[in-house]
Amino acid sequence: MADVEMRKQDEKKEEEKKEENKTPPPPPTPLAEIKANVALIDKAVSTLEPRFTHRVLRSLTALRKRTDVTVLRNAVEDIYPKESATKKSLLSWLPGSSDSAASMDIDPKPTTLEPVPEVEIYLRLLTTYILLSSSEGYAKALQLAKETGEKISQLNRRSMDPIAAKVWYAVDRAYELGGDLADARPLLLSAQRTASLRHDDESQAALINCLLRNYIHYSLFDQADKLVSKTTFPTSASNGQFARYHYYLGRIKVVQLNYSEAHRNLQQAIRRAPQPRTAPGFYQAVHKFFIVVELLMGDIPDRSLFRHPVLEKALIAYFDIVKAVRTGSLSQFQSTLSKHTSTFTLDKTYTLILRLRQNVIKTGIRRLSLSYSRISLRDICHKLHLDSEEDAEYIVGKAIRDGVIEGRIVHENGWMECAGQKGGYGPEVSDIYGRRIAFCLDLHNQSVKAMRYPLNAHRKELAAAEGAREREKELAKEIQEGELDDEDLGGDF
Repeated sequence: MADVEMRKQDEKKEEEKKEENKTPPPPPTPLAEIKANVALIDKAVSTLEPRFTHRVLRSLTALRKRTDVTVLRNAVEDIYPKESATKKSLLSWLPGSSDSAASMDIDPKPTTLEPVPEVEIYLRLLTTYILLSSSEGYAKALQLAKETGEKISQLNRRSMDPIAAKVWYAVDRAYELGGDLADARPLLLSAQRTASLRHDDESQAALINCLLRNYIHYSLFDQADKLVSKTTFPTSASNGQFARYHYYLGRIKVVQLNYSEAHRNLQQAIRRAPQPRTAPGFYQAVHKFFIVVELLMGDIPDRSLFRHPVLEKALIAYFDIVKAVRTGSLSQFQSTLSKHTSTFTLDKTYTLILRLRQNVIKTGIRRLSLSYSRISLRDICHKLHLDSEEDAEYIVGKAIRDGVIEGRIVHENGWMECAGQKGGYGPEVSDIYGRRIAFCLDLHNQSVKAMRYPLNAHRKELAAAEGAREREKELAKEIQEGELDDEDLGGDF
């Protein structure tokens, strides 16, 4: 037995050594990955399964960073036959390529079949991103992207819809980098109308987001709002497209002073956004507007938000603004605003932060009303750093009318009398509890409606209950007839 146990231990040690010596396989080269993606696209077209195309597009961001002109030229040479017209067209767009150089190349593995058109659009997309990597190729990339969009419209193939959505985003990006973003609007509107008529949900979602981004870039919020009201965002869109759509909706609603809707949309954008490490820029941009909207609503963001590793450095200026609003110091708010003006202007939140001045004043007045039972308007003007006593009287009167504080202004004596602190009970407390109870009941009802049960499960229970009743009847009948004795019934029965 000892020898057998020793052999087992030796075998385990040898297996552990083999596992340690195993090295993970090296990642595929960009050329091999492009060929594998082409095979997946061909499989998606032949089997009518778009999931293979989606798998290819998920690796597009990482692949385009590793791909250069040489890799893409070799891929085109290997994928297409030697005398292919599509091959010559693709090579003509690559920087440093020429017809003579292409004709001198020898195809080591000549093929007889032309790949499907989706492969050409995919390679055109990769070429567009390579041209956009340098400022010298912006004009050529724009020309290629527009030609690719026209080719997609002419082909009108449903298997091309996932790639078409990426192409239209590349068109918008080429216009933006070229400095002609406004010129892209007619082309994008026409493409969006065509995608809507063809029920191309993926292209429609991408085009709506591109148009909203275009309008918001030029501060055309009215036109952006009209676009939202006249279109329906596809429910089958991806989470990434939904996150962008909610982000743009939040920016539109906050300009229209609809802070509750803006807060809800920005919260949805954060929930649907990719992981912070995957898309840090988008994650930071959404949180900047989210913090400003919470301040405009009268809430203070959680402090742990500013300690997030992705947000910590990007939100330094907004953390200073939050501290100024929380303390109710108008001088601190003005100094912080002047200190970070360039940051807020770059983030396009400067005009929204200017609206926080009234919130800072209201917070200061609330703190004074809790600290003093009677305070002169001159002292209020001095403590809140207001311009005059008339301004202090107007602001205090508005705060009393809005219900921020409870008190009254004595004009004869020039002071404000503050009411005592309320007790913990009253009609407003019952109203708050009523709203909370209604929310819990609604949540319970929605949860019950969302519950799913196996089909025809009740029929199995009915059959089991019917069988049990039949067995009870048979048992009772046998007892009456005297066929069972005490031993059969189990002793103490």
